[in-house]
Amino acid sequence: MKTVITALFISLFAAHYASAQLEKVIVEKYYVSDANDATDVSGGGVPVGSTTYRIYVDLKPGTILKRIYGDANHPFSISSSDVFFNNILDGQTFGKDFIKGRYLENTVALDTWLTLGQTAKQGTKYYYGILKDQDTDGSFVGGANNDGGSAAVASGLMINQDPSFGIPLTVADGMDTLNSAPTNWYNAGVLDFLSGVDTTMFGSVTPQSSFLSSGFELSCSGVHGTVADSNQVIIAQLTTLGDLAFNINITVEELVNGVPTLVNYVGTDSLLGENEIYNSYLSYPYSCGCTNPNFLEYNSSFICLEEGSCITPVVFGCTDHMACNYDPAANLNIQELCCYPGSCAGRNIEEVCPSLMGDNFDINVYPNPTSSDITLNIIAGAANNWTYEVYNTYGSVKLSGLFTSTDLNVVMPLSISNLDPGMYQLKVSNGEMSKHKLFIKL
Repeated sequence: MKTVITALFISLFAAHYASAQLEKVIVEKYYVSDANDATDVSGGGVPVGSTTYRIYVDLKPGTILKRIYGDANHPFSISSSDVFFNNILDGQTFGKDFIKGRYLENTVALDTWLTLGQTAKQGTKYYYGILKDQDTDGSFVGGANNDGGSAAVASGLMINQDPSFGIPLTVADGMDTLNSAPTNWYNAGVLDFLSGVDTTMFGSVTPQSSFLSSGFELSCSGVHGTVADSNQVIIAQLTTLGDLAFNINITVEELVNGVPTLVNYVGTDSLLGENEIYNSYLSYPYSCGCTNPNFLEYNSSFICLEEGSCITPVVFGCTDHMACNYDPAANLNIQELCCYPGSCAGRNIEEVCPSLMGDNFDINVYPNPTSSDITLNIIAGAANNWTYEVYNTYGSVKLSGLFTSTDLNVVMPLSISNLDPGMYQLKVSNGEMSKHKLFIKL
């Protein structure tokens, strides 16, 4: 039984633990351009209503981002239903190559680029991307900081205060400073090998709506988040009037059994190789559905809840009609729990299937699975002295009690607040016969 329970527990929670170092990917709506921004032609013109997105990978503390990449098995792709905006005056392919002062010019701050953490430099200072709602040092972007572009707009550009993108850029620019920067920068698959010109969607040579590569890489010595209680690292800024989509892969350095190890997290679950872990957050737009594991429709790959998608509550049990402990209420079969005369996985069949011995009571536990307390329901043929015990997967008694009841339908709440998440076995006995029920605490 211990092997059976452990295997099921691993199956239910494997996706969570496998992706533990990459917690999620954050797509921040950084800015939405307005009519003032569209007046500038020196930067190439950004259409009214264009959204500037910033993509952050959210890692567990202590994990270091080493690269973003695409290979033959897991291509790297970013696309939109419309072209991406690239500033023709001083846009950059990689965010690390911006000089801080250039952000003050026209619409440079809305340029489309890739990076690993770093967004600009100025002398010995280096600027790193940070979510606007974590930025507390003000802004050097937009408004009075801006030159007004080719139309010399007196109030400056990027002053839109539409609440749809949160904090205005004139209040928080999503930049933080450090006095050191990553080293050993390397890139492949973006710049032309001979000329060094960027002819992809990250350059301003030809407006494009997509980038797809099985030979792309941007890497460095390693970066981590700049905020003390989080580890969020920006990898891209993308401005487009269309709908955004991406499929990305990252390499991180994490501790595996105490040893620093490079691990690849990929956005597609096909052809997984050594040290490759699929994470559904790396593919956008996110797949939505039932995210509640208490329902049959649950899938660990769903990122967001789709209303009405969780329909059928999970009921664990044996659904084999030939088993003596067939449970007509169960909808998720655990075959190893099914018992047959002479084959009951080493358990006492008299306890598992007391109906074979003429027993006259039954039990039920609900809700199951649950993240709160449970209710024990005993349907009895006569008054009895009852005992109950709750065992964990190692056979240790974690909860027990005894009581006498003359009721033929006993309903008793049991507090399991002190139990850790996992699978448990509830045993109820009337002194002569016993019954068991399996339940899961989430």
